[in-house]
Parts: sequence; C-alpha cells; structure tokens
Amino acid sequence: MRYWTAEMERADALLLGRVTYEMMESAWRQPVTGTWPDWMGEWEIPFAEAIDRTKKYVVSSTLSGVDWNAELVRGDVGEAVERLKREPGEGLWVGGVRLPHALADLGLIDEYEFVVQPVLAGHGPTLLAGLGERIQLELVDRDEFRSGAVALRYRPALHVT
Repeated sequence: MRYWTAEMERADALLLGRVTYEMMESAWRQPVTGTWPDWMGEWEIPFAEAIDRTKKYVVSSTLSGVDWNAELVRGDVGEAVERLKREPGEGLWVGGVRLPHALADLGLIDEYEFVVQPVLAGHGPTLLAGLGERIQLELVDRDEFRSGAVALRYRPALHVT
C-alpha cells in the first residue's frame, strides 16, 4: 500500500474508465462522516486519503455525471488524452483494462507499470489482449516487495533492436 500511495501522490490526475472509477469510488471514497469504514486497516488509510484527493478524469459514454473530485471525459478519447498530456505536471496515471488498451493502440502511453503478484488466477481478463501492433518495451525501473510481488516499469522502446 505504501507503493501505491506514493504512486497516487506522484500522479497529477487519474484517468479511469467508468467501471474502474465506480469500483475505486465504492472502495476508497471518504464517507461524508469523515470516518473511514471499520473494514479499512490503518495501513490502508494513507492510500485512501491519497486517492480520495487526487483529481480524476472519467472516460464514459454512459455516465451523465461524476463527482469525487472527477471530471467526465466525452468524445474522442485520443484527443482528450492528448490535451491532458499537454497540461503542465508530472503525468496521468491510467487504470483499468479497456482504457489502457485503447490508449496503447493510439500510442498515448509513455510508461507502463505492471505489478506481478505471486498468484496464478487462471481466469479473468487478459491485460492488453488484441493490441493492434506489437509494442517493444524497455525496463526502466523495478521494485521487489516482501510479499514476492514485483513492480516493473517500462517505456516504449525508441527503436527495435
């Protein structure tokens, strides 16, 4: 959780699809009482506070509105993301399954971060399945955790070797 808290604090904003936005909001939005729910451990609160205050852009054609420090993104997602990338700051953090796939196909992802968990699930969506073209990546950073998980950060390679 410390790792993801630092990621939230590093991001200028989150770019999320509807499903991911709704899932994250239901788990991490601070209740109106100002008191975090009983199920949340003390070690999760810094992450909850960080994601709660982070600006969010939500890509959706079905939602009529958003809140939770969020703005709805409609229309051409490529144009919207290009506009957001031109704004000053460190960068956008993109989450979900379908949205990163669409942005990868458009060549709009500057850095990929994968956290490999030491678990074989055997089901669920396949990340980035069906990309239009192969994307060569180069490793730029890695973090290993006591749990056995490994965070790997890649950038698209400038040229294939």
